[in-house]
This record gives sequence, C-alpha cells and structure tokens, in this order.
Amino acid sequence: MAATTTAAKKTKSAAKAAPKVTKLKQAEVQKLRIRIRAYESKILDASVKQIIDTARRFEAVILGPIPLPTEIKRYTVNRSSFIYKDAREQFEMRIHKRLIDIVNPNAKLIEALTNLSLPSGVDIDVKMA
Repeated sequence: MAATTTAAKKTKSAAKAAPKVTKLKQAEVQKLRIRIRAYESKILDASVKQIIDTARRFEAVILGPIPLPTEIKRYTVNRSSFIYKDAREQFEMRIHKRLIDIVNPNAKLIEALTNLSLPSGVDIDVKMA
C-alpha cells in the first residue's frame, strides 16, 4: 500500500515539474510578428502571398496568415448646407488586416523581408516577440 502512495506522489511531482520546462522552452522561441494592412483585399492577399513565399524559400516555420477583423470607418456628410439639410451622404473606408508569425527567423530571412518590394497602399508593422 505504501508503494502505491509514493508512486502516486512521484507522478504528481513529475506532472508539476513538466509545465516549468515548457515555459522555459517558450521563452527561448523568438517570433517575428508581421501585421499587414491595406484598403483593398486583393492587393493585401497578393502581398501576403509574396511574404509567405519568401519565408518558405528560407525554410521558416510560418503561422498564418490569420485574418483580423476588418476595420470600418464611416463618415456622414451633409449634401447641402442650407435648404436640404436632412439629405446626407454616407461614405466608408474598409481596412483589411492580416497577421503572420514566423517562428525563429534567421538573419537571411529578415534581410530578404526588408528588401521585399510590396505594392503601394500596403502598410506593414514588424515586431519581434
């Protein structure tokens, strides 16, 4: 009976020690987080494909592209300033977003991504996490 209780205690202590090891491994992993924004979704998807092709050439681990919620900005404007004041026009701008994570990027990959020429109207934000 005593042997089973000590074995049970050992498995419980081993289970508690396992998450600490994974936390250390997660701290060592570096991620290159790329957020891409554009007004047109076709141009955005083309530039995302270009980034992913470049990363695959250097055999990097890619997570994504993850589509983020589209940001919609709406503006209401009066059509006339005096008589027809109730007549209004509404305009909207849609900003499409994607997220790409590259795990453990090397120097050659980062250099290739900085030299990448993307179409105008595409905004890129790169962070190391």
